[in-house]
Amino acid sequence: NNEILTFGGDRVLVFPRDGKGDVAPLRVIRGSETQLKSVGSIAVDPVHNLIIVGTGMSSAAGIYGPQGSGSLLIYNRTDNGNAIPRAVIEGPKTGIFSIEEIQVYSPKGWIIAGQPGKDSYNQLEPEGTFVGVWSINDNGDVPPRWKIGGPKSMLKKVNGVAINVKNKEIIVPDMRLNA
Repeated sequence: NNEILTFGGDRVLVFPRDGKGDVAPLRVIRGSETQLKSVGSIAVDPVHNLIIVGTGMSSAAGIYGPQGSGSLLIYNRTDNGNAIPRAVIEGPKTGIFSIEEIQVYSPKGWIIAGQPGKDSYNQLEPEGTFVGVWSINDNGDVPPRWKIGGPKSMLKKVNGVAINVKNKEIIVPDMRLNA
């Protein structure tokens, strides 16, 4: 849709892709009804016309709350102002502390989210690091449909997520393994 999305703290800003100079945003999602807090990542599902926002990391020096304090918020792509999310994935079953990277596989409606773990700014190898996959149709305290992580995985501290659709791969950089 020729848009660039960005975020800051408690808001999502949408700019025209071809804007030049000091350009005002086309839309701003912000307000008490949005549930936006400590935004850490954002992705667009162009097929289903959605914006997915990952939250949880405090903007003040990376302080994390208790498990379940992070969330995946799903908005309509054209939402503006004090918009209520159409779905909120959060709670203890999600395992989300903070989502810092999101990719969307639109043909299947999958949200692939990387979590570096609880208190990842202060811990070299934090607990709870994983990559989870949810559906754009999930809502509430829903565990990931698939999860890569846990004590027997090689993941130490997820630092991103990429998908290679052609080869059916998820690529996960790990900050502690430098791999």
